[in-house]
Amino acid sequence: MNTSGPPAGPGELKRHLGVFDAVVIGLGSMIGAGIFAALAPAAAAGGSGLLLGLALAAVVAYCNATSSARLAARYPQSGGTYVYGRERLGEFWGYLAGWGFVVGKTASCAAMALTVGFYVWPAQAHAVAVAAVVVLTAVNYVGVQKAAWLTRLIVAVVLAVLAAVVTAGLTSAAADSGRWVIGADADFYGVLQAAGLLFFAFAGYARIATLGEEVRDPARTIPRAIPIALGITLVVYAVVALAVLAVLGTEVLARSTAPLTDAVRAAGLPGLAPVVRVGAAVAALGTLLALILGVSRTTLAMARDRHLPRALAALHPRFQVPHRAELAVGAVVAVLAATADVRGAIGFSSFGVLVYYAVANASAWTLTPAEGRPSRIVPVVGGAGCLVLAFALPATSVLWGTLVIALGALVYGVRRILAGN
Repeated sequence: MNTSGPPAGPGELKRHLGVFDAVVIGLGSMIGAGIFAALAPAAAAGGSGLLLGLALAAVVAYCNATSSARLAARYPQSGGTYVYGRERLGEFWGYLAGWGFVVGKTASCAAMALTVGFYVWPAQAHAVAVAAVVVLTAVNYVGVQKAAWLTRLIVAVVLAVLAAVVTAGLTSAAADSGRWVIGADADFYGVLQAAGLLFFAFAGYARIATLGEEVRDPARTIPRAIPIALGITLVVYAVVALAVLAVLGTEVLARSTAPLTDAVRAAGLPGLAPVVRVGAAVAALGTLLALILGVSRTTLAMARDRHLPRALAALHPRFQVPHRAELAVGAVVAVLAATADVRGAIGFSSFGVLVYYAVANASAWTLTPAEGRPSRIVPVVGGAGCLVLAFALPATSVLWGTLVIALGALVYGVRRILAGN
């Protein structure tokens, strides 16, 4: 297989992205949702075991990232685990992974759009959310290179804001390192649930794999970009979590609706709060941009195989992007952004994405050493971790997630029966 990035043929996407762009797109996907939105519910679930939950989420994410990177280097095509599952486990498992990703991440798109709305203009949050979806869909429509440049700007702004939060928190007189101690309130199930909620924030490295057909020299670029993006994100999350815990403590953090804003106020710098609000909105925009990009590419791959309407596989003759898939995804997300609940969307998204990565780990298990198989422990821990965290999520998320995954399997079965007739 030639993966060095030859000129795109008919119906293929152009390879524009190098290591730096791929890392930035991964960072834009990860640094945003979790750090501004998931710390509070994770603290409510895990109590003083919040940092344990973060560590557990990071271990599962590392295993998933390693499995995904090895598979993406082997199969540098749009679609990510949809392609890996299809090639390594069979058509059904690839379809199920693609279904879980598309429905889960579509819900995540809506959650991120609403995060923008609530930070920018709470009274008109849904209207702002819809406007954000429309604008970012248009950005993706005119080409992935332009999306990558915008993501670079967003990541730079967000990292600057987070650096200010960390500095304010750790240097404040209100900071108390004793609040990092794990107490009796931390129980096993609570830590698992906290990890499941925080995993939502780490899942952005999938965007690098789903863009495999647009990456230059994917056999080299993807295995480098995924661990770099994940490692940077883990360091950022850990430092921010330590700073916020030091000034707020677990109980106050669990009750907060805007934990980073509350942290800078508690640190004695209320003037920094508006800057943090802007940073949160920008972070959510960056996540939304990358999410729409990733969902549209998986939609493209599934449409190519006729699991979704074939018309969605069309590429724009000028911009060489899956324009119909992007418009369809944007339209669905806009409807959800106008009507959905943020917390419900996050829980549902987490379940679907964990199913997606469970298939990725099962696919990585089948690789041979000559194909770049990771150590056997990696897909075992990753796959088991995904399933445990998925079913440790809030009961409503588990129920709806299971029903939607089952619906996808039913649709697949019915299509196969009709095709056989």
